[in-house]
Parts: sequence; C-alpha cells; structure tokens
Amino acid sequence: MTDNLQHIQAKFKQLQVCVIIPANNNDGELNTVMTDVLAYTDQVIVVNYGSTDNTPAVIQSLPQVQYVNYSQNTGKGQALRKAFDLASEGGYQYAITINPDGQHIAADLPAFIEKLEHERAALIVGSRNKQQPALSSLIDKLSGFCFWLQTGIKCPDVQSGYRLYPVHLLNNSKYITGNNNFETEVMVRAAWEGIRIVWVPVRAYNSPKETSGSRFRTLKDFSRVGLLNVFLVITSFVWIRPRDFFRTLGDKRKAKLMLKNLFFNPAESPGLKAASVAFGVFMGIIPIWGFQSLVAISLAIVFRLNKAIVITAAHISFPPMIPVIIFMSYKTGGLWMGGKEVDIPLDKISLKSIGEHMEQYLYGSISLAVIAGISAGLLAFALLKLFRRKPVPAL
Repeated sequence: MTDNLQHIQAKFKQLQVCVIIPANNNDGELNTVMTDVLAYTDQVIVVNYGSTDNTPAVIQSLPQVQYVNYSQNTGKGQALRKAFDLASEGGYQYAITINPDGQHIAADLPAFIEKLEHERAALIVGSRNKQQPALSSLIDKLSGFCFWLQTGIKCPDVQSGYRLYPVHLLNNSKYITGNNNFETEVMVRAAWEGIRIVWVPVRAYNSPKETSGSRFRTLKDFSRVGLLNVFLVITSFVWIRPRDFFRTLGDKRKAKLMLKNLFFNPAESPGLKAASVAFGVFMGIIPIWGFQSLVAISLAIVFRLNKAIVITAAHISFPPMIPVIIFMSYKTGGLWMGGKEVDIPLDKISLKSIGEHMEQYLYGSISLAVIAGISAGLLAFALLKLFRRKPVPAL
C-alpha cells in the first residue's frame, strides 16, 4: 500500500466522508466498482433498490460495505435520500455518490477529498470530460440553462451524478421528488440555501446505456424533468430571488456593493442601464402576477439588457406595494372608461374587485406600467449621467 493511498484513507476518516453507491440491476459492474472504491475507503454505503438480478448477492459478497435493501424499485432519488439519512446517523459529514455501472472512475475520489479540504461548506460536482451523443449533449445544455435560471450559477456539468454532498447541511431540507429528478432538485435547493456549488474535473467512461442516449427512455421521464424544472424556475423567480433581494437590502454593505455593481459598471452605457430599469418597472406592474420575474428575465436575455437591474427594478411589485399598484391601476384605468369607471377605495381592493372590474384594471395596469417604466427609465438615465461625472466612493 502506497503512502499516498494511506493518506487518502486517513483523510476519509478525518473529514468524515463516506461513499454512497445506489444500485439497481448492476450485477455485471458492481463488484468491480465496489472493489475499486474500497481501495480508497471502507466507509461505503450501498443501497439496492428493487434489483431483480444478482445485485444483492454481489453486495453481500463484500462484508466491508454497509448494505440497505429495498425489494421494490423506490427510485434512485429515494435510495439516495435513505442513504443520506444513514450517513448522518453514522456520523458522516459528507457523502460522495458514485454510479454503480462503471462510468465513474474511483481513482478520481482523491480529487473530491482535495477539493473538500478547501471547500468545507460546498456541494462538489464532478465535471466529466466525456464525449456525448447529440441527444445527451442537448439535454445537458438545457439542464445547465435551467440551473442557471434557477440559481444564477453556471455549472459545467449539472447532470453528473458523481458528487460530494455536505449531508450535515442538508438535514433539514425538504424535497418533492423521489426519482431520478432528485439529483437536480437537491443541487438547486442547496444553492438556494447558500451552499456553494463548485466542481472538480473527473474522468468518465461512456457506458452502453449512456452512449445510446437512453437516459430519458420514455415520455414520462422527460415530462417529469420538464415539470420539475418549470416548478423550480417559477419558485426561484416568485420566492427565492425576491427573498434574496430583501436579505441583501438588510445588509448595508451588500446593498452598497449590489448598487455599485448594478449602476456603476463602466462596461455598460447609461442608456442600457436606464432601459433595464424602465423595462424592469414595466414588468413589475404588468398584470401577469406570479410570472413577472420569469418573463422579465427571459425577455431581458432576448433584448440583451442588464438582467440584474431588470429583476431588481421588477421588485417594485413586492407584497406591501401590490395593493397600491392595483389601486393606482384602477385610477389610471378610469381614464379609459368614458364615464363608466368604478372608484374603489384602497382598503377595499381584493381579488373579487379585480374580477368584477377586469376591463378597467387591465387598461389601467398596462397604462400605469408604461408610464411608470418610462418615468423610472428617464430618472435613472439622469441620475446615471449625473453620478458618472463623479468618482464612485470606495465601500
């Protein structure tokens, strides 16, 4: 046994890291995978979920590993969630997940350990170097784009299952998926909780299943992925980003830094920034409640506006302001009603009043969005031109 291998084995124990292998009908490759992993650590948890082949016997042939068996196929997500619980109960702080089909190389385990020594509060993703068929490559690119929309983080390999999870930071997280989509959800929710997402380069073997592009074998699989990503994108723009925005405002230093980065970036012209403000305010008032941020960021990408400024300005419709915006929309809409306008007091604004006088509300909200957007854009342009002549104070 080399000194380097002994060093890695000691690090697994010192850092309280285990390896999790979720297995389902992998009797052909599993023995090799487990043997390779055991060369680096004996802190191994294997979860068999519904295998109908010889997988249970293969696992039991190596008594060094901790073994959990489900007679029914509970799905990979449920298997991982159970394994995380077992890891926490066993006193482990971190868990590295590795696929049982041989596509992940156990010799890359030291790379995760080395990264962990510098990133103790991060979820570490193994970024693969493999060549992929066109379908798999397209799915990976779409997944990466969705992850960026959901978290604002650009990750080179969102679909990689070779990861190190900080299980001690995930104990209180709630999830809605239990199938293969769990790996997507857990990474997004980790980012939402402020856990850093970092990556290390790893090698990968193209297994026959991966090469054939069969990751999504049915329309049902693909639909699940699509629905989960839609849910996570909407949740991000409706709840997570507004939450983070107000948290930032509560931290004076972060608020100053945000404003400096948004408005005093010399690489962007005052006109572009002002247009971003105007568009953000417009989108914050336009009557598509629940989808304003999602539509705003999508159109900001199309129009090449400053996305951060657009989203910040769109928060004009934060909850305390919503009744005021609706009230002003009714007042503005009355100008279009030709004497048929309805005057509703601010304290009487409700969903019922919106439904009963929808025409006046729609006319008014669209008009108010245009007026407020143009006004905010002009004001922002004037202020940006004014402050551009002055040096930006140091924080």
